[in-house]
Amino acid sequence: MITVRSLKKHYGPVRAVDGISFEIRPGEVVGFLGPNGAGKTTTMQIITGYIEPSEGEALVDGIDVASQPIEVKRKIGYLPENTSLYEDLTVFDFLEFVARVRGLNGNSRAAIKKAAEACGITEVINRTIGTLSKGYRQRVGLAQAIIHDPPFLILDEPTTGLDPIQIAEIRDLIKRLGREKTVVLSTHILPEVEQTCNRVIVIHQGRIVADSPIDELRKGMSSTIEVEYRGQTPAEAFSGFGRVEVVRKEGDLHLIRITPEGEGDPREEIYRFCVENDLQLRELHREMKSLEAIFRELTRGEEA
Repeated sequence: MITVRSLKKHYGPVRAVDGISFEIRPGEVVGFLGPNGAGKTTTMQIITGYIEPSEGEALVDGIDVASQPIEVKRKIGYLPENTSLYEDLTVFDFLEFVARVRGLNGNSRAAIKKAAEACGITEVINRTIGTLSKGYRQRVGLAQAIIHDPPFLILDEPTTGLDPIQIAEIRDLIKRLGREKTVVLSTHILPEVEQTCNRVIVIHQGRIVADSPIDELRKGMSSTIEVEYRGQTPAEAFSGFGRVEVVRKEGDLHLIRITPEGEGDPREEIYRFCVENDLQLRELHREMKSLEAIFRELTRGEEA
């Protein structure tokens, strides 16, 4: 388990992380979201022992990061946003170097083979890293992160700069790794989170503004209901179901959007209303907010 308690990080007057707390349980794949400057990378660097917090604590598998950083690093695989690779080495030589740094020594070849197979880089294992595509270099970065078979993976923007095909490949790889490990994934690509993660933490201005399973996050945010009908009844007649917006009106054909107020799904009541008022109901469906829309709403700024 990863535990963060009242974590703060100050750079002079700037509060990069401002008293956040959360837990990530074994087996979870968690999307860590936030706009640039929100505190995502700072939090990840504290958890991985690269920087120290100003206040609070971070624990990995019950081990305090500040007092036992080496022990924590044995349990974590970290892929930073800007992956540091020795481009003049072959993939094998680089992974062998990482394995030795990790203290694998006599088991290094078996670890390299397992990591290369898991990340799909066996066919380029003897090629120089500098000659590889961006997608393959990201795979090499992931291989170095898992070479010591850690139970926790911290991945900071793992698909930055990749093309759509490479993004899909890395996404599938993260899904496979998530079946065996606890994964924290920072990214700006929200569909990636929806397809990869089972929980999302949203951080804004150094504070957590949402922390829940993705489905529950959607349920907690407002959805809209679109109604297309033919008849003389004006759109305002539907105001009892929530806030009404006229999307289109052509003669007696109306397309309206209703934002329900409060909890519950009023579609059945809307249907009965149409029947009782002799309206020809052409379409009635609920439009759930996308994660992107929810993200914008959560991080639109203090002034909003």
